[in-house]
Amino acid sequence: MSALPSLVVALPLLAACVLLGLGVKLPRVVADGFATAAALTATVLTAVLLAAVQHGRVVVWLGGHRPDGARSLGIVLAADGLNTTLALLASFLTTCALVYSWRYFEAVEARYHAMMLLFLTGMLGFLLTGDLFTLFVFFELMSGVAYALTGYRVEEADSVQGALNFGVVNSLGAYFTLMGIGLLYARGGQLGLAQLGVALDGKPADALVLAAFVLVCTGLLVKAAAVPFHFWLADAHAVAPTPVCVLFSGVMVELGAYGVLRVRRTVFGGVLDDGAFARVLLVLGIASAVLGAVLCLTQRHLKRLLAYSTIAHTGLFLCGLAAADGAASTGFLLAVAGHAGAKAALFLLVGVLKDRYGSVDEDELFGKCGHSRLEGGLFLLAGLVLAGLPPFGIAFGKDVAEHALEKTGYGWLVAVFVLVTAVTAGAVLRAGLGVYFGRGRPPRRDDGDRTPGTDEEPETGRRMERTPAPMTGAIVAVLAAGLAVPWLRDVAVTAGRQEADRDGYVHDVLPAVGSPGSLPPVTAEWTSSGLLFGGITVLLALGIAAAALWPHRLPSWPRPVRTALDALHRGHSGHVGDYVAWVLVGVTALTALVWL
Repeated sequence: MSALPSLVVALPLLAACVLLGLGVKLPRVVADGFATAAALTATVLTAVLLAAVQHGRVVVWLGGHRPDGARSLGIVLAADGLNTTLALLASFLTTCALVYSWRYFEAVEARYHAMMLLFLTGMLGFLLTGDLFTLFVFFELMSGVAYALTGYRVEEADSVQGALNFGVVNSLGAYFTLMGIGLLYARGGQLGLAQLGVALDGKPADALVLAAFVLVCTGLLVKAAAVPFHFWLADAHAVAPTPVCVLFSGVMVELGAYGVLRVRRTVFGGVLDDGAFARVLLVLGIASAVLGAVLCLTQRHLKRLLAYSTIAHTGLFLCGLAAADGAASTGFLLAVAGHAGAKAALFLLVGVLKDRYGSVDEDELFGKCGHSRLEGGLFLLAGLVLAGLPPFGIAFGKDVAEHALEKTGYGWLVAVFVLVTAVTAGAVLRAGLGVYFGRGRPPRRDDGDRTPGTDEEPETGRRMERTPAPMTGAIVAVLAAGLAVPWLRDVAVTAGRQEADRDGYVHDVLPAVGSPGSLPPVTAEWTSSGLLFGGITVLLALGIAAAALWPHRLPSWPRPVRTALDALHRGHSGHVGDYVAWVLVGVTALTALVWL
């Protein structure tokens, strides 16, 4: 059982190498089947590992290089409930994305399948490693493959531009992270998460330690697309192949938030003040949630609409983690899993629209998809799940997180959760009701700076008349998984308890240091206020959708508001120089928040 973490990471890597070596000689159906089987096997192995970690962390030292006291030269993999559940989510979404890809591309070489498996390898290694530099290595593997997948259709200028923005902004964040790792190595002489935590414990949080925290977290927050590090995300989602968007929004962005949580708890947990950490998450989280919601509501390009919804929800995840206890981590895990299922289904459905109509423009598609009642129903169901419809995953996770926030004095954040969730879900429901059911008034085409989604090239080569069964099956599978998240309550509770047990993590990785920790009590139960707020959010979302579909019944936006919205859209210019400038602004703001 102790070899499982290394096997989980190695399997997709080896399968990718086989595809790269033999892919030219393999028929398309063989490449599809081999890659999907590899991802499915990784999913099964991760599920077995998840069952094992319910009884305690599974720690393995690669090559048998075990630590000497608090020091080590080897690389450790440390699986617990939180990272293993996220690893299971990543493996499952990759499997569904590959199944969807069977009929999505007219012609695809095995290098696509290899890149998808390498991307999975990067995510799994990032999650399971207990070494900060190894985390950075897998971070770069994940990022490098993501750039290539974003620009996969290299013959299209927009794809290259989106991949360039993605690559430059994330690479800059990675450089900051590497500098932070260098500072930590200079101070602690170690690279392991637990080892660095031991080295920093009891020491003052001086300028070097705080600078290291800011630098390490910068790259992770860029990956999480937290404002103002978020500019790359919508550009990448707009041009990346739809199966790739499933992984970007469903799990990759959330891994940035996981990385911040893991590094802060294990490395800086003994030196960084809880108030400073909460301040960082609250400011960046609220900014991300509000900005993402506003931009989501004002989009007509469906992939960009969903991308900004992801930014908004990531902001809510960051706000929820401000409670900094096991219940917050439990709520985070439940909400992330529910969001992943619903958002993956929405992206896959938009991919079907693109390949059937050659467009992802909400206005152009208005009322054209009335014959796709099944897909329309799935789209609306996914939108209601995003709205926090009880008793599904997002609603349950929000309820648990809101209860944890109330205990720590941040109960006022419930209003932010309700409003942001309602606005983003209202935009999705507006699109579903208009596109599939023709509800509301036909839109006007004068939309200022809103980016259209017309004249999209179908990735199936020619427009589809009917949705192939593998594509429909993948959509149903990811949505069903999102609906079934509350069944993972006990798993999520265990994950939250283990994540909050810093002493236990350090002792499991470094047995000679300290004593076994005690798992703190964590509960995850529905509350009456959670059910009430869930119902209010759904009603608000429906009201927002109705107001957008029948705008003649409401007064138009005042001129100052329209001017502000136009300026906000122009700020997302697509120019990489602007985005780099905003990254530097974000580093400055993050530094100020930590030093306050």
